[in-house]
Amino acid sequence: MTTSDRGGAGQTRKGAAVRRVGADRLLVKADYEALAEFRYYLRRFLDFSQRAARDFGLTPQQHQALLSIMGKPGDGLITISELADHLLVKHHSAVELTDRLEALGLVQRQTDETDRRRVLLSLTASAQDLLARMSSVHLEELRRIGPQLTALLAGLERDRAEVI
Repeated sequence: MTTSDRGGAGQTRKGAAVRRVGADRLLVKADYEALAEFRYYLRRFLDFSQRAARDFGLTPQQHQALLSIMGKPGDGLITISELADHLLVKHHSAVELTDRLEALGLVQRQTDETDRRRVLLSLTASAQDLLARMSSVHLEELRRIGPQLTALLAGLERDRAEVI
């Protein structure tokens, strides 16, 4: 296999274009194809999720917030700061989102008994029911596209093992 000594593009014996990445890993066309396909499936799932949230009467961010609260390990309580971290938003944006969810009757606030400065969020019973219905739909979609993702990831792992 030949590549440029400066880490640039080169050719493999089979003629596939390669690009040196680090000391011992070359990217080939198949790597780019696999990354593109993976991003395609991610975009498809995110598009599906956004449409499903709207079909259930929520914005995608509201759905993500409910899922983050319910999915937090432990007692089902989350601080607004933790919610902001999960959603990759600023603290004040998480406060505004929480205000809207509370107005919809989906989230309730409570003061942390151990640190009265902290506000904990939890889902109401109606939010839990709504999220269960939404999550069923999402899990079914993941089951549908799962085999393609599994095959894609297994192929990436095989390719990585062959290079090392």
